[in-house]
Amino acid sequence: MDKIPMTRSGFQTLESELGGLKSKERPAIIRQIAEAREHGDLSENAEYHAAREKQGFIEGRIKELESILSRAEVIDPTRLSGSVKFGATVHLVDEDTEEERVYQIVGEAEADIERGLLNLRSPLARALIGKDQGDSVEVTTPGGQRSYEILAIRYE
Repeated sequence: MDKIPMTRSGFQTLESELGGLKSKERPAIIRQIAEAREHGDLSENAEYHAAREKQGFIEGRIKELESILSRAEVIDPTRLSGSVKFGATVHLVDEDTEEERVYQIVGEAEADIERGLLNLRSPLARALIGKDQGDSVEVTTPGGQRSYEILAIRYE
């Protein structure tokens, strides 16, 4: 199986989520299922069916997280430098709107664009990889062609 690149903080976030699912969510849903069973006829028991559905979701997420974490290759960005690569925090300016943005290039499992965590496989991240401070990049996005200039690259 392929290794999944991940930052230390991303690994810890997923580890924490897994711990919460196993220690809190799983026991809570088991209690809910037991309580719903006490209400009698399971064929017409909406609480029971909802709890079983939630249990399926929780168990699926636990398996997914265990798989991701077992294949994770934790990369420490503080040991890197130079052009843009995995783990880099990149300060960009949109050359059309002058809007500035900061993204950290991270693995797929930890990506969250709202928090500035850019998926390594996204069009923007792929365009940035290998570029240096001062370079311009052209990116085809769902919203059309965009141009960005790299203002700074940090590894933190």
